Amino acid sequence: MLRNFIILTLASFAFVACETRSDVEIANEENILIMGNSAEPKGLDPHLVSGVLESNIIRALFEGLCVEHPSKNEESLPGAAKSWTHSPDYTQWTFSLNPDAKWSDGVPVTARDFAFAYKRLLSPDPNWPAKYAEMLYFLKNAEAYHKNKFGHILCGNDTNFPLPWDTLKEANFDGDPTIKLKSFNDKKFEDLKKSKREKLAKYLQDGETIDLSKITPKEVNFNDLSSPEKRIYFNAKGIDKLSEKELTFLKTQTDVIKWTDKVPENIRQIVLDRIIEHHKAKKPSLWDKAKVGVTIVDDFTLKLDLRGPVPFLHHITKHYTWFPVPKHVVLKYGEINTGLSSPWTKVGNIVSNGAFKLKKWRTNHILELDRNPHYWDNENVHLNGIRYLPVKNLFTETRMFGDGQLHITYKVPAELLKMAEEKYPKSLRKEDYVGVRYIRVNTAKSPFTDPKVRRAFALAIDQKALCDKVLMGGQQPASGIVPPFGDSQPAGVIQFDPEEAKKLLAESEFADPASRPEITLLTTDSDSSLREAVAYQAMWEKHLGIKVRILQREWSTYLSRQFSQDYDLAIAGWIGDFLDPTTFLEMWITDGGNNNTGWGSKQFEDLLKEAENTADPAARLQILAKAEKTILDDTPILPVYWYATNYLIRPEVKNWHPLLLNNHPFKFVKIEK
Repeated sequence: MLRNFIILTLASFAFVACETRSDVEIANEENILIMGNSAEPKGLDPHLVSGVLESNIIRALFEGLCVEHPSKNEESLPGAAKSWTHSPDYTQWTFSLNPDAKWSDGVPVTARDFAFAYKRLLSPDPNWPAKYAEMLYFLKNAEAYHKNKFGHILCGNDTNFPLPWDTLKEANFDGDPTIKLKSFNDKKFEDLKKSKREKLAKYLQDGETIDLSKITPKEVNFNDLSSPEKRIYFNAKGIDKLSEKELTFLKTQTDVIKWTDKVPENIRQIVLDRIIEHHKAKKPSLWDKAKVGVTIVDDFTLKLDLRGPVPFLHHITKHYTWFPVPKHVVLKYGEINTGLSSPWTKVGNIVSNGAFKLKKWRTNHILELDRNPHYWDNENVHLNGIRYLPVKNLFTETRMFGDGQLHITYKVPAELLKMAEEKYPKSLRKEDYVGVRYIRVNTAKSPFTDPKVRRAFALAIDQKALCDKVLMGGQQPASGIVPPFGDSQPAGVIQFDPEEAKKLLAESEFADPASRPEITLLTTDSDSSLREAVAYQAMWEKHLGIKVRILQREWSTYLSRQFSQDYDLAIAGWIGDFLDPTTFLEMWITDGGNNNTGWGSKQFEDLLKEAENTADPAARLQILAKAEKTILDDTPILPVYWYATNYLIRPEVKNWHPLLLNNHPFKFVKIEK
């Protein structure tokens, strides 16, 4: 009896000892990495997300043609492609796929999956909720397909068309980005601000006036419009964006829209007839006619033709927008571009081609991955799994690290950096991070329709004080959009200048406080976001005398309000997708999925096109610098600071090296027991 009692007692002690082990200690034995991941991911569809926290998961689940090197920023390793070659001018790349690469259900990964993925992301369907399609604009004709550039596709790509595209493209196919017809709702021409009248002036002759109420309704009576009203209406929209009814009317009066004298009447009629015919056919897919630069040579050979020289394409393919998606599974649960309602990414449905596969997803609690047994390089994957915890509160996350609940934190809040330096000196990482924090401006809403107001708000931000006294994590004041890295130098345009800010506000259309509507600042619902927002709020009140109300919203709502342009000002940030200035510039193209400011500039986009056709690296950077200055001069975004990353990592986590983009390849990470 005594012997049994002793055995039971010892067993009880052993059980208690087991139970007091930390989550990390148990995970170490199971060879599982536990990470803080900031918030609940919006989703796992590589085509429908755009955040860093989603990227952290997707990079473990899926794999592109190339993968990140664990410690070298400028190097790419074989992924789904075992090798690649390019033409001497870098305009054509050929990728040889790994025949051993498989989806997590054992089905081979082929060139057809990549072509399907690119066609899917670029879908021109206006209801397709992808916001990151411009990442694929490096592909020849990808932008034309995605933006439904009917003139280019139906006429410009036709080698037998009677007029070359270089001549025809001078016609107004895209519309006038400076004129938004919706902004004239319930307004009279004579009451418009000077800046808005100036935008319309190029379509008016001396003494002409217009009735704005006739060109803003959903149903416009074209026969009722005066000549200047027709010119404004049709040129604001552009040929490609006109409806079948509008195009049919335009056939009777082609001169109301800009064509240039080089496009005779008979050619105008051919263009309009082709686009009208497409509308009448209920807009069938134009993928083949668009001639997007994606060619399936065979199951394991993919050829990509680009719009210009892209010597860094291997880096771009490491971004999740270039990852394949499983055609056989996506189509099983919907159409090619079924949006967020598709269940293909749910637990039990999703298959992926990366080192890991989805095991568990409990909303707002945990998302867990298992090793993918079908992964082509499975024998060199060290971890058995990864657990992502959506810990919004950074103070809570830091405490969880100290309590042994996390291997790696998402971020250390500014208030705890000093404590972390003292308590966890071997675990605290302070690293360069290629990203920019900015404030997105809704240029379609008063008072931010006036560029002087936008610039006044930018110059009233004391960036250095914010970095030194609020953030305290090694961030640097941003004088532009593109952070300094490699041969790219800071723009030096935006700097704290409260006197100039006051002067600009006094010169603006909203100098009178009574003319200003209530202004709100949108941000996320974390404590650190609130702290930052309060700092901006105080600066604008101190230097401009303007009170701004803070709106905190959870992550999904925060993103949704920006995508729908339902905000005045919004705190945002952008981390480089690859190490080139274009990753920070191309998102600001007119109506870009991640633009969401209402701003657009032909001058800016012309400079981007010039840069993409410039092979000389130094000359190309100079052109991109001019493009950046174009944005900064008009100030649709307010640059604030360049990022640094501060986080905690346990010493047993190995092969986690500093990387400028912070895109750590999970297949190389190991836990040293």
